[in-house]
Amino acid sequence: MQLTHKILLNPTPAQAEYFQKAAGTARFVWNWALAKWNELYSLGKKPNAMALKKSFNAIKYEEFPWLSEMHRDSHAQPFSHLAKAWNRFFAEIRSKKPANEPRFKKKNRSRDSFYVANDKFTLNEKMIKLPKIGWVMMTEVLRFDGKILGATVSRTADKWFLAIQVDVPTDQANQSRTANQVIGVDFGIKAAATLSTGESIAAASPLKSALRRLKIRSRTISRKINAAKQAAGFDKNKNLPKGAQIPQSNNRKKSTLKLARLHARIGNLRADFTHKLTTRLCRENQAIVIEDLHVAGMLQNEKLARAFNCLDIARGMNPRARSTGNSSPLTIPHYYCARGKPRGINFNDVGFGTIRRQLEYKTLRYGNNLIIADRWYPSSKLCSVCHWKNDALLLQERTWYCPRCTTTHDRDVNAARNLKRLATETALPVANQLATNDTAIGGVPIVVGKVTPVRYECGQQDTSGQEENRVHICAHF
Repeated sequence: MQLTHKILLNPTPAQAEYFQKAAGTARFVWNWALAKWNELYSLGKKPNAMALKKSFNAIKYEEFPWLSEMHRDSHAQPFSHLAKAWNRFFAEIRSKKPANEPRFKKKNRSRDSFYVANDKFTLNEKMIKLPKIGWVMMTEVLRFDGKILGATVSRTADKWFLAIQVDVPTDQANQSRTANQVIGVDFGIKAAATLSTGESIAAASPLKSALRRLKIRSRTISRKINAAKQAAGFDKNKNLPKGAQIPQSNNRKKSTLKLARLHARIGNLRADFTHKLTTRLCRENQAIVIEDLHVAGMLQNEKLARAFNCLDIARGMNPRARSTGNSSPLTIPHYYCARGKPRGINFNDVGFGTIRRQLEYKTLRYGNNLIIADRWYPSSKLCSVCHWKNDALLLQERTWYCPRCTTTHDRDVNAARNLKRLATETALPVANQLATNDTAIGGVPIVVGKVTPVRYECGQQDTSGQEENRVHICAHF
């Protein structure tokens, strides 16, 4: 099983400068390869990443002599990453899923990172020896024993991290459970998660608590940018022409760095909450039932859409750019969270998609059954006692009364109990009958919706392809 330990680094200023150059090199080579790929594809040819790599190696030191200062992996691995990106794109097209083709990476709008092969670095307790720069201090030792597969150096705000991928034996990677319960979990807007036991888990809401500070720091940067535009002769209310630049003062760098640190703090608080919640669910239960939430559809609600955009901001990302990481601390898109007050409820300040992703890979380590109910399963509308269906239930109704069994239900608790019933009263994975209001009282309960078992007991794995993307495990869990 592949696990990744992400460790904070303490580089010297010279080492941090090299990290920045290496990340820029990886971004430059990605853009060069993608441009060549698009050019060949437009001519009707079939591009190949390895062929592009050979042609680049033949000219790189002549046309780009500065590459000799950087380690080879920083300008070799982007070709492999590009090939995987295109393969993923075409796989999504074949499976009729929403797909976005690989895009160019803009400076200060994409994640700063570069790859180091497993034979190019050496570990010694709290130190790692990287090519070109020598020994770099780490804040902790590698906690996984196994074959080291590689490492990735990346930046969040002004801090550099080292993510070491390790192939850990299954018997060492597996974790033991403290209980073997079956539980249903309903994610909602009143609480982050409501359990079938009746327990309600409130959300940490780090973005909501930091929104005022985000606005203040964003406006500070905005004023400095507008002043620099006017000093350079540009209209402050219009975007800069392509290729145009404005001078950047030290005060503006300090202000953007403060904003980046606040974004990183929001992301860390959210990650802490989601990791603790998902780890607890996996440790205490042998079967977990959740709903297949349509997060993309929730964006269509104008009262919730801004909260989704602010989720990306809190991760330090530009919502308008298809990048997978943290923005530069000097050019975070400050204006997204600075426009007025948020309307409605900050629905995704918890990150429901992240919770599901973490449950999917943590069930591998704890040997759980993760069961995902069908998206259209009416968990809130069904009475968990007599199974009568309330078709007239509205979203704003947090409690409702069942006229058949005279039970008053809390909406979220009732939904969680119905989700639990999918695992406890059916033979998995069959549960596809439709419920009607004519269900007989006292008869065999009719299960509604389709149940998809994601993981099975004893860690059985499928070939869904998610294992490749699920290598980043929080070091604390």
